[in-house]
Amino acid sequence: MYNATDGHGAGLQRGGNAMPGKQKGQVVNRPHGNNKVAEHFRKYYQLWLLALPGIALTLMFAYIPMSGLVIIFKDYNFKDGIFGSPWVGLKNFEFFFANFSNAWRATKNTIILNLFYTVFGTVAAVGLAIMFNEIRHKKFLKVSQSLSIMPYFISWVVAGGILRALLNYDGGAINNLLVSIGFERLDFYNDPKYWRVILTLCNIWKSAGYNGIIYFSTIAGFDTSLYESAQVDGANLWQRIRYITIPLLKPTIIILFLLSIGKIMSGDLTMMMSITNLSPMLLDTTDIIDTYVYRSVIGVGDFVMGSAVGLYQSIFGFILVLFSNWLVGRFDKDYQLF
Repeated sequence: MYNATDGHGAGLQRGGNAMPGKQKGQVVNRPHGNNKVAEHFRKYYQLWLLALPGIALTLMFAYIPMSGLVIIFKDYNFKDGIFGSPWVGLKNFEFFFANFSNAWRATKNTIILNLFYTVFGTVAAVGLAIMFNEIRHKKFLKVSQSLSIMPYFISWVVAGGILRALLNYDGGAINNLLVSIGFERLDFYNDPKYWRVILTLCNIWKSAGYNGIIYFSTIAGFDTSLYESAQVDGANLWQRIRYITIPLLKPTIIILFLLSIGKIMSGDLTMMMSITNLSPMLLDTTDIIDTYVYRSVIGVGDFVMGSAVGLYQSIFGFILVLFSNWLVGRFDKDYQLF
């Protein structure tokens, strides 16, 4: 006998046994939102305990200090403290935008240089990682990795001294080479047109080895059977790189690219001071936001102005990350950060 339901909602099972059903006006108890949250914490409490130190440190060092951003909109003095100092609105931003042409030049140079660093640096790092992957001699691989990462641990001050020995007008190695083959000397330190290329090469020299090892670690995790199958099918080295290595590296490249976009409005003040010595002759192509702020406030000693520009850099960078993440999602949502 099949199940049936009478007019009062009582179900009948095989054999005529009555099965209670939902009666008219009966309230069905469903778990509330709070109960679901409590159940979640009871179920995963061990994982939350593991995550607790990280959450606490993030709150302590990343979010709680944000309350200090109020200092940007105040005429801060030590006597009254952060919350007792008078409000001045956007006055602390005025020094940066007062000379709009200089502010625009610094912003433009910062974006252009960081784009150069990101694009060409990524190409160099990926190329280095692929080269490491093709080295079969283990000792030679270790030596190559050590030599490539060594510049990462050299300070910009030392790098600036090395560069000056290469580029000096009198006695520089490059100028001596140019003269020896019949060309005129180049006055690198008085001509700004060379410096976007020079700074990009310096950045690649210092960071490509470190980033290359990150990409190499990713490649080392790829399934080697893919390469073996491709080789059996007659694929040459370039085809294996083009159709296996690079597509599999794409998620890592995109994630690191999106993360670097967040820093596109920030510059390396130490690098600029060591490499260019903040030479007035080179400002057209080397004056970034950090050097502009440094030159503007060094005589005043007002660190609040520097904090104001830091907020400007952070907001601009955050907007660029959101836009880049959205743009990536238009092509493939699997590669989005969030």
